Amino acid sequence: MPQEMEEKTRQLMEETDSDSRIREYTGVMEHLITVVLVCFAAFQLWANLTGTLGAVKLRAAHIMLLLPLAFMLYPTYKKERRRRKFMPVWDVVLCTAAVFCFAYILRRYDAFARTGRLNDTDVWVGVVCLAVCFEAARRTSGNLAVIALVFFSYFALWGKYVPGVFGTTAFPLKRVIKSIVWDTIGILGTGSGVSATYIFVFVLFGAFLKYSGFSQFINDISLTLVGRSPGGPAKVSVIASAMMGMINGSAIANVATTGTITIPLMKKTGYKKEFAGAVEAVASTGGQFTPPIMGAVGFVMAEFIAVSYTKVMMAAAIPAVLYYVSLLWSVHLEAKRLGLSGMSPENIPKAAEVLKTRGHLLIPLVVLLVMMFLGYTPLYAAIISIFVTVPVSWLRKETRMTPAVILQAVTEGSRSAIGVGVSCVIIGVIIGSVNMTSLGVNFGNLILKVVGEGQLFLGGLMVMVMSIILGMGVPGVAAYVIVYAVAVPVLRGVGATEMAANMFCLIYACLSNITPPVAMSSYVASGIADSNMTKTSLIAIKLGIAGFIVPFFFLDNPVLLVGSTEGVALGTTVYSFATACVGVLALASGLAGLPTKKYTASATTVRLFCRGLLVAAGILFINPSFITDGIALALIALQFLLEKTVLSRSKPISPA
Repeated sequence: MPQEMEEKTRQLMEETDSDSRIREYTGVMEHLITVVLVCFAAFQLWANLTGTLGAVKLRAAHIMLLLPLAFMLYPTYKKERRRRKFMPVWDVVLCTAAVFCFAYILRRYDAFARTGRLNDTDVWVGVVCLAVCFEAARRTSGNLAVIALVFFSYFALWGKYVPGVFGTTAFPLKRVIKSIVWDTIGILGTGSGVSATYIFVFVLFGAFLKYSGFSQFINDISLTLVGRSPGGPAKVSVIASAMMGMINGSAIANVATTGTITIPLMKKTGYKKEFAGAVEAVASTGGQFTPPIMGAVGFVMAEFIAVSYTKVMMAAAIPAVLYYVSLLWSVHLEAKRLGLSGMSPENIPKAAEVLKTRGHLLIPLVVLLVMMFLGYTPLYAAIISIFVTVPVSWLRKETRMTPAVILQAVTEGSRSAIGVGVSCVIIGVIIGSVNMTSLGVNFGNLILKVVGEGQLFLGGLMVMVMSIILGMGVPGVAAYVIVYAVAVPVLRGVGATEMAANMFCLIYACLSNITPPVAMSSYVASGIADSNMTKTSLIAIKLGIAGFIVPFFFLDNPVLLVGSTEGVALGTTVYSFATACVGVLALASGLAGLPTKKYTASATTVRLFCRGLLVAAGILFINPSFITDGIALALIALQFLLEKTVLSRSKPISPA
């Protein structure tokens, strides 16, 4: 990668993603950080593998290690000097406070659980706990810290002054601290629970896959699959970004890593820079809800709705496939419109050679999936897969993980889990505040009064907007946890099933990465592509249109969520999936517009009408109903007839 591109990407990431603003230590401190990161990983693997700690104590111990690392690695402010020999004094104080307070909670929790009462020391320790959690969140995920502070201040301070349904009672300090710090609805709740278990383990697993050479394998196998087809580099970007995005769970990070390779390649092939950036942004975003890993958010969903992860994975399969089928087809149509060809054969590796040299790197993923389907917990399966990755890498000299590489994987995995981990901890403040004030219930009741019971479409429309807003600038897992607390109850209230409501909110929270005005993924991609950010975001919305439309249809009829509804015949699911595929292809075709020639005004009007017919037919086909499928067929037949009878006889007046 050219030096200029690397520097530009680094600056973009530091501007948009706090995980990229990391201190670099030299000397003794550098080695100390490495030791702490390795100990952090060792503790997490031991605790999750043995299960000797209870759930709450594991969460407290996890936070006790997590917060000091955040203070060590994340700068106090953006412009702070990053290269250091020692920690600032104030960070030493913060680390000490975090360790002391959560060690105190570990020691006192059994007594608190027996009586449910706090003494004065417990309360003031809780205050310090909140303070250090907010400071860590401010550094690692600024936007989320502000949101949490708004919810917390509503709960603790000004909610009692709000008139009407959203007003709260006055809560004393002891009640506030008990709820947010000591009870399991706050910072020791589900958010920190999934951080201490699923998120950490799967982030570490992703780091091991990366350092084993799996990323290169994904890129090479994508080249062999679609490299020779028209616009091959863009299709490679879609497949590679989807596969890597579902492992690392961060759309922004995925754009920054794969986009530095794929975006320049797409531009070189002939795609416009805005289109190239949009393709990478859309492909990276979809990985967060793509099975089998779903960027670890699927495990959080399974925990929340108390079902097996296999059910969540199966439910997400069809929406994810439709999303990427639509994107690939849009990329193909754009290549045909521009007259682009595929990559030359000499630049494409042979499939047999790729599988021979790196195919063994699929074994850890196979082990993970097989163990989960055999009934082992995803957590246990992931830990075993981490240990399997190292000996598997030794099967070929090209992929062999040396002790130094293993150390890199451990330290990067631990470091990558810090930002999202702190986000999950501070989300506990949001969830605790929402629960204690009944804000979610009140908000849901208000929407029900506005839209009425059973109004799935109107309720879904409001929740879509809410999920996109709440998800802006927030990591995927954190975004889902927020919308789960605030938006999912609304969909339940208007009649959505539990799985449909959760999947709906998850997809839209993820799509906030490509939705203006924030659109973090589009911003980073446009920076790499040197394109206009607004144009890139608008094209990204068009390319990801299936993601914005499909959730409304499974909200009304969950047949598109495999296994989420009892009594649905396999044939019905297959038929609905097939017609939905035709639908997203028609939708993409209508939005893209294939002709590369300019026609007379009358012929152009007919062409626009034909594109409108395709869009309408696509939407009708996505809806799992025989009636809408019949109407869609009639519209496509009319479109085909007009193409053959009117447009085929119109002579182009000039090339596009």
